[in-house]
Amino acid sequence: MYNIINKSVKRIDAYEKVTGKAKYGADLNFVHQLYAKTVYSKYPHAKILKIDTREAEKLEGVVAVITAEDVPGNNIMFGKFPVLAKDEVKYIGDGVAVVAAESREISEKAVKLIKVEYQKLAGVFNIKEAIEENTGKVHSEIEDNLIEHSHHLLRAGDVEKGFKQAEIILERTYQTQFVDQAYIEPEAILVIPDPYKIGVEIHGSIQNPYSIRENIAAVLGMKINQVRVVQSTIGGSFGGKDESVMLMAVRSAVIAMKTRRPVKMVLTREESFLESSKRHPFKAYYQLGARRDGTIIVIEDKVYAQGGAYNNKAMFLNWRASIHATGPYAIPNVKTDIYGIYTNTVYSGAYRGFSAPQIVFANESLIDELAEELNVSPQEIRLKNCLKPGDEMGTGQILLPGKIPAPLEMMIKDVCKKTDFESKRKKYIKERESFNPIKKGIGLSCTFRGAGLGGEGIDTASATVTIDLDGSILIQSGLVEMGQGMRTAHAQIVAEVLGVSLDRITFCNTDTSVTLDSGPTVASRGTLAGGNAMLIAARKLLERLHKRAAIMLDCNIKDLISENNFIFNSSDKSKKLNFKEVVEECLKGQGFSLSAQGWYTPGPEKLSSETGRGNAYPTYSYGASVVELSVDTQTGKINVEKITVAYEIGKAINPQIVKGQLYGGILQGLGYAIMEEVRDKDGHLETKNFDNFLIPGSFDVPDMEVTIYESDDPVGPFGAKSVGEVGVELMAPAVANALYNAAGKRIRELPLNLERVLLGKSLRK
Repeated sequence: MYNIINKSVKRIDAYEKVTGKAKYGADLNFVHQLYAKTVYSKYPHAKILKIDTREAEKLEGVVAVITAEDVPGNNIMFGKFPVLAKDEVKYIGDGVAVVAAESREISEKAVKLIKVEYQKLAGVFNIKEAIEENTGKVHSEIEDNLIEHSHHLLRAGDVEKGFKQAEIILERTYQTQFVDQAYIEPEAILVIPDPYKIGVEIHGSIQNPYSIRENIAAVLGMKINQVRVVQSTIGGSFGGKDESVMLMAVRSAVIAMKTRRPVKMVLTREESFLESSKRHPFKAYYQLGARRDGTIIVIEDKVYAQGGAYNNKAMFLNWRASIHATGPYAIPNVKTDIYGIYTNTVYSGAYRGFSAPQIVFANESLIDELAEELNVSPQEIRLKNCLKPGDEMGTGQILLPGKIPAPLEMMIKDVCKKTDFESKRKKYIKERESFNPIKKGIGLSCTFRGAGLGGEGIDTASATVTIDLDGSILIQSGLVEMGQGMRTAHAQIVAEVLGVSLDRITFCNTDTSVTLDSGPTVASRGTLAGGNAMLIAARKLLERLHKRAAIMLDCNIKDLISENNFIFNSSDKSKKLNFKEVVEECLKGQGFSLSAQGWYTPGPEKLSSETGRGNAYPTYSYGASVVELSVDTQTGKINVEKITVAYEIGKAINPQIVKGQLYGGILQGLGYAIMEEVRDKDGHLETKNFDNFLIPGSFDVPDMEVTIYESDDPVGPFGAKSVGEVGVELMAPAVANALYNAAGKRIRELPLNLERVLLGKSLRK
């Protein structure tokens, strides 16, 4: 039993957010600050012949105008991103100049006065064009449009032999779309030149402060420790506030160092759509072989991920996708190849799920199509093939009972039983022939997700815990709170270890001058990696406190227990000390340090570059979902009525926050499934704001039933593991499968909007 964790305690940042006291990036201001605006490209692909800034510089109130010529250090950052385009623009969101003025209004006028002469070039605008021979190149210095280091593969068994043994073979193609993260708060940055002229200080809506620090140092020609990055409260990110915020920060930093004045840049929603990353569109070719009894014996898949003009994420995205490409199934023969593709379009990057929403849509649709071909239940085909304790995955990793939980079989049975899946499915098939245009359907999907970074990188994280004289505790993490509840989970972990109440704990925003580089806050690693770092730091302090308390109580240190703000002798509970008493004795009486750093590193997971095999992740989370819907066959409108989901996430540090994460993920997945799409035509954005980018509203929220399965997983703190992304993955395939059950239409392309459902055909190349 636990006193603090596994309890739905109130979020420690709730009061500030509810009352409006929390300061977001755009709320921050500094004396004598300038307001910066970027001049964006006119064309998706063109040579820059001339940039004329004279008229803008003459405008009263304009303090500085910069182009690529003004960048003091590296103009090219990670993923080929230019700070400002110099000779050529690669997509419509490329920046060619930046204006800084005394007011936002003046900067908006000034950008319109900058004249740029272009020579238009042919572009590559979709996956089909990018992979065809004799088409144009996005980057002339590489041989083709394949993103460097983005090809990842997985090889298991003998695929050729598997297809010879197969009694049924399916070949299918699935395709997904660009999607915006649609966070409430647009990107905001404030850069302050250090008064002692040794560097810069960056504040704003920053998801990955350490990568921003590293890149700004390279651009400005500084040491990394001359750049300080302090995270502001963030109004949502989901992976999106990375490259765009980086570009804003480096451009503003160049101006700040040039003018010696603070510089503020806040994007409009239109600018955010233009410059921020999107979820990668996928085109996935699958071939599956199975026996007549439903046993899947072979899968071969080739997947292309559209990276856009610049991309630093494809190598990581595709690595994860290669591990999950065949789904949570025990399949002996696998051949997977996944490639990243450059195009002259908005670029792709991280968005909640990071390859999983696309991959799960493809493979879970395919599994249902196999069930249809064999005339068996979608539940039956999954139960026959799903990963079970002791199974070997395609990577060769074995799901060791007691060490790596694999409860998917039970979860599938449970969600199907709760929803009366089998009888409803059969009933709705019979009702397809009725004259009523409103058809009902029910669909099933399941997933698994590698916890943390795994083989993508070393899953290190840092934390600092400091106990002050009055018994209050300050905790600081190298990972970032973006609204997901990480602060509260970390506070609960520390409070549980030290045996104190939560009201003693204060959590500071991430500050690169205080905490060590913990890498990016991605891959649902906030609690897994960051929580483990907190656990390590808190245990160090507990040991110091107990050493002193054992002397004060004249007892064996092994007999001490910390609980309810007291440290007491378990053999004689009348012998106890107030937590504050022990703290005062350590700090004032003995001069001990009560500040400790936690550094968590599981070490890298090693996989073969030739086969993709190895222990890809230390552990996995699982999910199973049933979607019930109705569809108007005369209009194509889908109405999702109920979603029943089960998730296995180890130990829920805070069940209420976990469910909040899952509910939010479900709704994002639902939007991805039926309505969300960033459209472009020949590289020009057609979707520029929320007036034509639809996301679920209050009337779109269905009845949701979420069941949390817990296990004693040994990897995370107190058994906790990844939860932030698994919620979004299941919706698209479950909706597509339910649509097929209702109307007999198999749509292999997202989103399942009115046109696709009504017309039942592909609308894109």
